[in-house]
Amino acid sequence: MANKLVSDMCLPPHLAHLLAARRLTTAKDVLSLPEVELMSLLDAGLATARDAVCHVSEFACPPCQTALALLDERVRLGGGGRLATTLCGLDEALGGGIPLGKLTEVVGPSGIGKTQFCLKLALLATLPECYGGLNGRVVYIDTESKFSSRRMIEICQKSFPQIFRQEGLAQKMAGRILVMRPASLSDFTKSLEQMKVTLLQNDVKLLIVDSVAAFMSSENERGTTGFTQHPLRWALSFLKSIAELTRIPVVVSNQVRSQSNDDGYHYSFEVKRMGDGDGAERLESHLVAALGIQWAHAVTIRLVFESHSGQRFIKVAKSPMSPAVAFPFIVESSGITLLNDEGIDVSGPEITSIRCQGQNLLGLLPLEN
Repeated sequence: MANKLVSDMCLPPHLAHLLAARRLTTAKDVLSLPEVELMSLLDAGLATARDAVCHVSEFACPPCQTALALLDERVRLGGGGRLATTLCGLDEALGGGIPLGKLTEVVGPSGIGKTQFCLKLALLATLPECYGGLNGRVVYIDTESKFSSRRMIEICQKSFPQIFRQEGLAQKMAGRILVMRPASLSDFTKSLEQMKVTLLQNDVKLLIVDSVAAFMSSENERGTTGFTQHPLRWALSFLKSIAELTRIPVVVSNQVRSQSNDDGYHYSFEVKRMGDGDGAERLESHLVAALGIQWAHAVTIRLVFESHSGQRFIKVAKSPMSPAVAFPFIVESSGITLLNDEGIDVSGPEITSIRCQGQNLLGLLPLEN
């Protein structure tokens, strides 16, 4: 809640005017300052500085809740407030689906199915509640121009044919998805700054960013790595605050890169060719998420899309309600389909690893990743 606006806190008028006059606009602006610096900035005494900190903390910090109250809320929201993915095994592992009010990361190599997954989630959020949807709008931030209306309609036709039999319903659902295509990191941050108003005014029930790492690679190519890190850290903090404030699921996709023995970083297409037992050339790479450990710690749910042993898997690598488990899947005309709902237990280093092995993923997908 660091980005909660002071102007939204209903502070005593004298404090509100004092903080506004000193351009302390967010909770972070006030609470990150030592008392002595805050006193100097406000040109006020210790009592006034502590009063400001006390009031801002009261509004910015989430209230304490008992375990019983959390259980009651889960029952009231029907499964804890989640967007079901319709992948039964994955939904069961996640306690009902993608959690509302949390940040979920989808990470994996190019071409493995991340965008297919995001398209299906966008479709599901627009569905009427009688079909298991959230009956709302979706904001889809498409940073790589991979959003395909044609593919989404195909997924809908194959997954929910009954919807297309109802006149006008498919068009209504398509009209609920707002696609934004920022051209640069600067455009992306400006889009986020306007996002809270957009979400509240348009009854948005899901925010997707596909992918959040795209701008990092483009900025690195222009030699502006130092500039990139601060805006991306700000974007992470802002996305988390949006999820908490609006109580909607926020889903971000993340790319991967490989790490060589000399600690040099490369992108996932720069993999190493290795021979298998039969002497045939196969692709094999052990990968890491492009945005690193900071993002991994910040997200509530991390779903890893990976490939090994001749199959693709969705792995629940991080979740407060599930042990690490992986589900083999394929991509069909109806979207992603799990090959079984039982899942495979994952332990040790396999929990955090991201593997891409033994197949040309780009040749297996019908449209996009």
